[in-house]
Amino acid sequence: MAPVPSLVSIHDLMHRYERGFPEVSAHGAYFRRERLFRNISRWAKGIIVDSRVGKLHVHESYQVPLERIFELPYIPPGYIYETGIAGDFSEKYQLPGKFIFYPAQFWEHKNHARLVEAVAKVKTRHPDIFLVLAGARNNAYDEITRKVKTLELSENVIFLGHVPDHDMPELYRRACAMVMPTFFGPTNIPPLEAFALGCPVAVSNIYGMPEQAGDAALLFNPNSADEIAGCIERLWSDDSLRASLIAKGRAHATAWGQKQFNQTFLAIVEASTAC
Repeated sequence: MAPVPSLVSIHDLMHRYERGFPEVSAHGAYFRRERLFRNISRWAKGIIVDSRVGKLHVHESYQVPLERIFELPYIPPGYIYETGIAGDFSEKYQLPGKFIFYPAQFWEHKNHARLVEAVAKVKTRHPDIFLVLAGARNNAYDEITRKVKTLELSENVIFLGHVPDHDMPELYRRACAMVMPTFFGPTNIPPLEAFALGCPVAVSNIYGMPEQAGDAALLFNPNSADEIAGCIERLWSDDSLRASLIAKGRAHATAWGQKQFNQTFLAIVEASTAC
């Protein structure tokens, strides 16, 4: 007997497309993910994905008919829209007046290493550059701190550790830009958070990221410290570029929000029951 008809999300298949990263391949992770997604693909009435690229990944990986796969792009989490600022925020974080921001745990695929190399390149022309990293101090954290010391960036890179949700909006608001050099997709949440909060964005030119960002972000090759550095330098020194990206990001956030998400989800439910 088949399971109860269901609508299930597959957020990514990076264990197939980026198998070289241990977080999706080591200690049986690849096989656990593969078994899970094969079962979903076989039994789910409909599968929800984040993008056109995500739809193609599921189709080509598990031969799921395209009419059973539905696109539902992400929206920012609700806490991003909270307007209050904790009274001890400035004292708690002691941020520089201007900084580049990257919120991510220290998984290898988050690519902190290449970002730090890029900041070292920018520092030769902008000694006042600062990079603020938010994320729990685990996984590759020790490796990144060693790299920061080796590149003589100890005064330029600030590690905040885990940041509670209620403090995240103010970090985006104060940042000069959010730079995300990840190797994983198809799409990601931080660019959407930045768009909603008026923070300029530069992201990896991979998978569904161009589809997600449109013209509201700068794109770079995440393997190239030079390209990342070029984007950082432009965002650091060009106020008109930043203003343009902020406006485009806000327009993006307005065009696709909770209302549009809910309407699309309900349409997907209706379409999947008709399959």
